[in-house]
Amino acid sequence: MVQFIVGKKGKGKTKHLLDKVNTEIKEAQGNVVYLDKSTKHMFELNNKIRLIDVPEYLVTNSDEFIGFICGIISQDHDLQQMYFDSFLKIACLEAENLDREIAKIEKISEKFHVDFVISISLDESELPESVRSKIIVSL
Repeated sequence: MVQFIVGKKGKGKTKHLLDKVNTEIKEAQGNVVYLDKSTKHMFELNNKIRLIDVPEYLVTNSDEFIGFICGIISQDHDLQQMYFDSFLKIACLEAENLDREIAKIEKISEKFHVDFVISISLDESELPESVRSKIIVSL
């Protein structure tokens, strides 16, 4: 399953994402990973959640990002959920390429049974039609 939290920069998407991950970890049967552009939110996350600072791993394009998340999944067979904050930035994506990368993430989710919650700094109207039905929060 892939879900989205969307809205322009500064609207409060990160707060919603942090609230959701901290609530979900209480009932999670498997492991939870939170990918971000820095370690700024380290102390706002439950200590059972693994925070990964993506830029530290020299990811420079969207194909490398997809490989990066597949590598994380391959090393943790108990992985249940992944949260992506600042998705366009950590995935090195432009809005016009969003559809293709989301399709890849959906395939990964289905194949490996990992749920994704993704924060995107775009208005709902700027998103591809295929993504809109998966929006859980629009700010």
